Amino acid sequence: MFGYRVPAPDEAMLISGGRRGLGGAPFRVVTGHGKFVLPVFRKVRFLTLSMCESEVTETCVTRQGIALHVRAVIAFKVGNDHESIINAGQRFLSDQEQMSVLTGRIFAGHLRAIIGSMTVEEIVTERQKLAAEVLDTSKTEMAKIGLIVDSLQIQSIDDGDTGYIDAMSAPHKAAIQRQAQIAQAQATQTAAEAQQEAARKQAEYARQTAVVQAAYSAEVDRAQAQAAQAGPLAQAHAQQEVLAAQTELALRQAKLRQQQLVAEVVKPAEAEAERVRILAAAEAQRMKIQAEAAASYDRVALDRMLIDQLPQIVKEAAGGLAGANVNVLNGADGLGEIAAGLVSQGLTILDSVRQNLGGQESDGARSSGARSENKGDGPLQLPTGKQKKSDDGPVDVD
Repeated sequence: MFGYRVPAPDEAMLISGGRRGLGGAPFRVVTGHGKFVLPVFRKVRFLTLSMCESEVTETCVTRQGIALHVRAVIAFKVGNDHESIINAGQRFLSDQEQMSVLTGRIFAGHLRAIIGSMTVEEIVTERQKLAAEVLDTSKTEMAKIGLIVDSLQIQSIDDGDTGYIDAMSAPHKAAIQRQAQIAQAQATQTAAEAQQEAARKQAEYARQTAVVQAAYSAEVDRAQAQAAQAGPLAQAHAQQEVLAAQTELALRQAKLRQQQLVAEVVKPAEAEAERVRILAAAEAQRMKIQAEAAASYDRVALDRMLIDQLPQIVKEAAGGLAGANVNVLNGADGLGEIAAGLVSQGLTILDSVRQNLGGQESDGARSSGARSENKGDGPLQLPTGKQKKSDDGPVDVD
């Protein structure tokens, strides 16, 4: 549109004519947007806001009196605020290239001043400190002309032919060389050790290879030997299996024969022996029962016989006393005592006979024979000390 002007993104548009700008400036500042400008009545100029560069190469003397050639690069630009743009526009609008020249001169002066207060060792080892001090001392002056410094880099420091920096770095160089030599020696040693280790591994590998080859050869030989012996071994195994089968058959036949003998001989013999034993036990039991029955019968018969003969025994005893010379002192009472004694003697004889029969119950047959002998008509045998001597003699009574 006619009369409408727009500044670039890295430019500031300065409009002069008409009203004054901020703070009594002879122009108005427009950035970031367009502005309608009356032609002929207004004049428009543009101030760059882009980054600029200035290189400084200066010979500076240190606090020790040693001259150093210092080379530095400054990156700067016009400030974005209206005050900085106004300051820079009033100073550099007609010749904007002068910004780099003036900035280089300003920093050269501050660089000489700062280096003059430092030693070579500080300058060499603390370059960042040197750059920070130069920026701090120049910040105020740069703000007055509307410029701001983004960075300051010390690119090189050289002492020329004096050799001070080389002498200062000699111990470090020696230490570095010594460390380099040590590192080289260590590297050489490591390489030698690596070579020796590689040689040992190669030897070990060769040994293992030889061992494996020998093992393979031995295994092949063993397989060939086994193959050569396979036929005889198979025949021997077959014969061994035949012998084992024959042995097993013989054992089975022997076991079968043993079972047959047991079934044909042992079992019938055991059955016969058991039958004989049972018959013998039954016969013995029968005989025992018969003997006990006979003994019981004989004892009852003997008791009955003794009871039946007891009056006869008493009578015989009394008859023996009839011809005897017996003095009776008590008359009828004395005769009664004699008769009572005879009866008591007969009872005692009967008890004695019963006791003798009780001790002989187990011998039934012999007792039966003895009782058979006593059943005759002969006189009864009395116990010792209680017997009748004769018809005319006296009768002894215990």
